[in-house]
Amino acid sequence: MTALWVILAIIVALAVALWATYNSLVRLRIKADEALSDITVQMKRRLDLIPNLISTVKGYAKHEKSVLENVTKARSAAMDAGKGDMSKKAEADNMLTSTLKSLFAVAESYPDLKANQNFIQLQTELADTEDKIQASRRLYNSNVTDFNTKLKVFPTNIIGNMLGFKPRDFFDVAEGEKAAVSKAPEVKF
Repeated sequence: MTALWVILAIIVALAVALWATYNSLVRLRIKADEALSDITVQMKRRLDLIPNLISTVKGYAKHEKSVLENVTKARSAAMDAGKGDMSKKAEADNMLTSTLKSLFAVAESYPDLKANQNFIQLQTELADTEDKIQASRRLYNSNVTDFNTKLKVFPTNIIGNMLGFKPRDFFDVAEGEKAAVSKAPEVKF
């Protein structure tokens, strides 16, 4: 009879451990999904601001047509990448960020545009959105780190694999931007 109670206690302990592990993996996966959703919301906000920004710039920079076209193409690519995998989404987002930088560089050439209240407001909103996107990326990557770590440690790795949990990809910068980040900025006077 005592052996039966010991076996029953071991089975209950294993079931509780399995239940707790499963629930912790689900919680971490949901946190990663929520953080990815935050990125998507902020990227959508940025995509909604871009047409207004382009319209404002068009009136001042008529001969800067190629820059405006590149921003429009990058915006379309970013919208389409939402349906793809994480690496394609990150690549399209990085391309959009770089084309927006060129748009703001054009704006520097037009003092009247820089003083335009609509442009200033849109530029401020876009900068705020960019900051929120960066914060959302950091939160997502932090949650993915927690989730992936949990999936790789013992005994969760065994249970996670049995239950079909897969590691998540990080939201990463493009290879070209990684090289730019590692290079020291050049200061000239």
